[in-house]
Amino acid sequence: MSCETPIDPARRKARGVASNPSGRFDLARSETHDGWDVGEEPQPSIRTEVRDEVVKTAISYNRSPDLPFDRSVNPYRGCEHGCVYCFARPSHAYLGLSPGLDFETRLLARPGLPEVLAQELSARRYRVAPIAIGTNTDPYQPLEKDRAITRAVLEVLAAFNHPVAIVTKGTGIERDLDLLAPMAAKGLVRVGVSVTTLDAGLSRRMEPRVPTPARRLQTIRRLTNAGVPVRIMISPIVPGLTDHEVEALLVAGRDAGADAASWIMLRLPREVSQLWQDWLAEHEPGRAEKVMARLREMHGGRDYDPRWGHRMRGEGEYAQMIAQRFKAAARRVGLDAATLPLRCDLFAVPPQPGDQMSLF
Repeated sequence: MSCETPIDPARRKARGVASNPSGRFDLARSETHDGWDVGEEPQPSIRTEVRDEVVKTAISYNRSPDLPFDRSVNPYRGCEHGCVYCFARPSHAYLGLSPGLDFETRLLARPGLPEVLAQELSARRYRVAPIAIGTNTDPYQPLEKDRAITRAVLEVLAAFNHPVAIVTKGTGIERDLDLLAPMAAKGLVRVGVSVTTLDAGLSRRMEPRVPTPARRLQTIRRLTNAGVPVRIMISPIVPGLTDHEVEALLVAGRDAGADAASWIMLRLPREVSQLWQDWLAEHEPGRAEKVMARLREMHGGRDYDPRWGHRMRGEGEYAQMIAQRFKAAARRVGLDAATLPLRCDLFAVPPQPGDQMSLF
């Protein structure tokens, strides 16, 4: 069990985790008690705080063989969706914040990102390849409705005819169909919509501020009706909790218009493991032992194995069984075909004020 003191459920209503443990880089850890019983006086609910970050670089590069892209852009740090299982939670520790409630309540917005991105794309040394958006935190979390940083990034990419792959659980992406549809017509965009479960009650407990599963399927339909290709992402698959839904999720994705599918097993890096186990103890105590046993079986007895080639799907009999079920079901519903690569040949730096126009 966690050694962190759980926060009053009334204060953390619609939040994903029960505690706010110190980040692993926080050296000034201390805990005092003044003798007062805080339970006697109601505490205010926990509100979301947003700060702006000064953006120095826009594009993050990676060399992971597990990922189908080598660069990404993230408009926000932290995510108000509050998915308890989010593998990105540990990244908040680098900011001196907690991977727990801080991750979903103390957010950083990056308003200067579009301008810096345009500068980086204009550099002579830049070589075009698809940019991924939403690989760390969701670009269409609730904050995007007011800040519109993701939209501004898409405006830059559209101006440069730059290919982009977007991953989201947020229905706010529908707002940007006026940008996405023309880009899709040029072969410049593909979207992945994550649907973890069809059980609205389970979704509400695991992903407290994410749109309902039915609403996300509706988003797939609206995107595909506009000509935007969509992949349904069954991620994460939770052993003993959502694994029985693999086939049903693929059928639902197909019926909504998706033309491809993918899956990832539940990942519990660093602080996520204890946060997840605390969640199981509170919400699924009868299944907690089975869930963790399956996960450890796939990771050599550990909660998580970070090795490339293993971290996304695990190994062993159970992992192989899930992979075989997914492959067979995807084939049956027609979601196993290879998708067309995004086009890179249309990329061009748009003319700037004062540039000399070409004669041809």
